[in-house]
Amino acid sequence: MALSSLIFPLNILLLLLTFSISTQTLAARFHHHEPSAHQQQQQQKADQVSGLPGQPPVSFKHFAGYVTVKTHGRALFYWFFEAINNPQDKPLLLWLNGGPGCSSIGYGETEELGPFFPQKGSEPKLKFNPYTWNNAANLLFLESPVGVGFSYTNTSEDISQLGDKITAEDSYNFLINWFQRFPQYKSHDFYIAGESYAGHYVPQLSELIFDRNQNLSKENYINFKGFMIGNAAIDDETDQKGLIDYAWHHAVISDRLYQDIKNECDFSEQNLSRLCKKLMDEYFDVYDIIDMYSLYTPTCLSNNSNAATATRQSRTIQGSPTLFSRLDVRHKRPAGYDPCASDYSYVYLNRPDVQKALHANVTKIPYPWTHCSDNITFWKDAPPSILPVIGKLVASGLRWGYDGRLPVTSTRYALKKLGLKINEDWTPWYNNKQVGGWRVAYDGLMFVTIRGAGHEVPQFAPKQALLLVEHFLATGHSHLNHFNFSHSPSLPLLHVNKNTTFYDSLEFVES
Repeated sequence: MALSSLIFPLNILLLLLTFSISTQTLAARFHHHEPSAHQQQQQQKADQVSGLPGQPPVSFKHFAGYVTVKTHGRALFYWFFEAINNPQDKPLLLWLNGGPGCSSIGYGETEELGPFFPQKGSEPKLKFNPYTWNNAANLLFLESPVGVGFSYTNTSEDISQLGDKITAEDSYNFLINWFQRFPQYKSHDFYIAGESYAGHYVPQLSELIFDRNQNLSKENYINFKGFMIGNAAIDDETDQKGLIDYAWHHAVISDRLYQDIKNECDFSEQNLSRLCKKLMDEYFDVYDIIDMYSLYTPTCLSNNSNAATATRQSRTIQGSPTLFSRLDVRHKRPAGYDPCASDYSYVYLNRPDVQKALHANVTKIPYPWTHCSDNITFWKDAPPSILPVIGKLVASGLRWGYDGRLPVTSTRYALKKLGLKINEDWTPWYNNKQVGGWRVAYDGLMFVTIRGAGHEVPQFAPKQALLLVEHFLATGHSHLNHFNFSHSPSLPLLHVNKNTTFYDSLEFVES
């Protein structure tokens, strides 16, 4: 999860965005040297992972390694899993975590939706995740930008130039070069998914692909079909306002702090007052003693816990959106059922034998692998709202759905800001004659809540998350009629402690 994960446990939305693009071959704009078939096979063979410590037997292949994005020595690290069954027929899904500065492998792969979850113990052990998303797609995890995880640059000045634009550009160049290494996936439907600050990354990369596709030859054309965003940071004003309202309504902050923030903070302004920033620091301090992502589950109490100490490390990213400028609490992982899960992946990915098997850390970076980078302290550009980008993509023929990274309050404020017409108001849907949640049908979008799921659907409701992704990828859109939500929805509830109720919000959008 990314630092942008300022989200509470009670709301996760699944942003689904699809569109049709003509496959007409256009004039070439960019020229890349295409490796020979033999070179491609050799590169794939070199990246294939074997002998991964603690790995259970699996039937699918997986690959890991580096793809150069700048010839002077800038390379991004990836981990790719073929679909469990019929990879030749399945779409390709790229997963990005946010931050800015957090690892898609440390969170997405090893703790949320990948095939392998590191376990506690002195010996390396990986548990197979039966709800891994490579049940539904060929699954690609990318550590981006440089300075995150195992991704590196040989030019130290690159780190000080990082921002939304360079992250999108490097990710795009990664894809062009990765498809040259794995040309068998060029014709596959391609989707992008992510969470938290990937609410910036995913739409911006989608926009770049859409724009570049207009002037590319077939050689470098990306068969892009859509994107999904979970727990997404898309609009600073509504994100922050919703967080504060949500915290007060759930008795997390005092009446005094709530009123002071409401009186002093104008979240429509990009630069908050000094007093407002002080009050927001006081607000975030509350989460030093509880899990922001799972209000009703324990925190990690392990002595030397990487997860436990993450909230107490005071770090700053200058230039990032107000909501993400303070890195401490936002680096913390949603606890799910094991609040120390991040400790296990931290230990596992820092093992030399694991790094060797993954072809990682080939440059011997002078710092340990971490979930979120300590090296990124400045963010050059970050628009306060991504809604204009989403609007452009929708106007270009996209069908999309939205998964908000924030509480239900933030999501509702963002939906109101979009100005969508309500076609069907707040309506319950049922599961085995029990209320499974509620839904609102907007003009082109459906917002659905799920009882029994926490901050992240893949973490708290893995079956539901996989079912939704399978449905989305299989049908090419986010229509929910097939689930029959009005009467007997097919989504099972996740059984949790009877004294604990979580809500998960999902939105689906279609044009």
